[in-house]
Amino acid sequence: MQQALDMIRRELGPDATVLHTRECHASLLGRIFLGRHFEVAASKDANVPARMVVTEEAAAASTSKPASNILAGDDFDYRNRYRNDFLADSGTEIDELQFMSQHLRQQSADSAIHKLPEALFEVYTDLIESDVEERVAQQLLHHLRANETVDLHDAFALRAELMRKIESEIEVTGPLQVTSGAGKVIALVGPTGVGKTTTIAKLAANFRLRENKSVGLITVDTYRIAAVEQLRTYADIIDLPMEVVSTPREMREAVARMKSMDLILMDTAGRSPRDQVRIQELKSILSEANPDEVFVVLSAVSGAKSLTTTAEKFASVGTTGIVVTKLDEAMALGNLLSIGQVSRLPISYVTDGQNVPDDIQVANSRKLAELILGIKN
Repeated sequence: MQQALDMIRRELGPDATVLHTRECHASLLGRIFLGRHFEVAASKDANVPARMVVTEEAAAASTSKPASNILAGDDFDYRNRYRNDFLADSGTEIDELQFMSQHLRQQSADSAIHKLPEALFEVYTDLIESDVEERVAQQLLHHLRANETVDLHDAFALRAELMRKIESEIEVTGPLQVTSGAGKVIALVGPTGVGKTTTIAKLAANFRLRENKSVGLITVDTYRIAAVEQLRTYADIIDLPMEVVSTPREMREAVARMKSMDLILMDTAGRSPRDQVRIQELKSILSEANPDEVFVVLSAVSGAKSLTTTAEKFASVGTTGIVVTKLDEAMALGNLLSIGQVSRLPISYVTDGQNVPDDIQVANSRKLAELILGIKN
């Protein structure tokens, strides 16, 4: 700073006025790596008012001068600029301190993980490789460490306890209970491309052909060009009645016509979880059907964040359970743990292929736990 002031005196003379000073790298990291550098703005023409107490004589003299000669008001507000620069520099330093603090905490966490017994560390890495969220993996690790009956150096015992814990975390509903003549209404909702229509066909075929129940189909998916024809093809093959609706009134009438059926399965148009307007439209039309169950259909190939967000967004339509599709296409299934923790919904059915009616099973917590841990029987 002293060097800068000496340069000003040499270049502009001893009467030059310093208008602004700023340290260019004021943050702690900036000072360490870049050194201390200063920016100084000065002028030999600007007349900045003195900061000392103004006497009556000086005040009288100043009133005789034009205001523009006292301070270039709109063109240069040195107080505001100094304040803004100070706030900006302070914010940068705070951000960097927060980053350093977070980095140190992460280093501490990583160090704690690597200090685990080898068998426990292997279990942790297996969970991460299975696409289990780090947050969830650490919760499971904490459970294992808190269990005094488990030897932390015994990999077999650790995996056995982990299997029991994950199995207890996965809530399932068991198969749909369908009573003759009850007209039970089941609606499937979810984003596009997750396999709702194919899942409807699988459920319909199983209940009609294997359990000898009367089944009716209703579709609200009039947005996709081939959606109605796809479901109609399935209906013709299985020999089922089918209704196409597009308004709440048509929905109410279609359900009334099928009330003598044992089971009514309803297909809906895919909705983006971000499109709350469309989701509210779906809620409105479903309210006319008064469904007994509303299953949100989720694809196992999606990431944990996507799955939990989708489940949360569709909760407003009254979801009661989850159908997980495309298990055969997913590289790992650790993301299924996050769904249950966030949505608090049970899993009802899972699908693992395109074959109708074969590739669908009632969700089983033991089998899902094995799939999550990569255990193949």
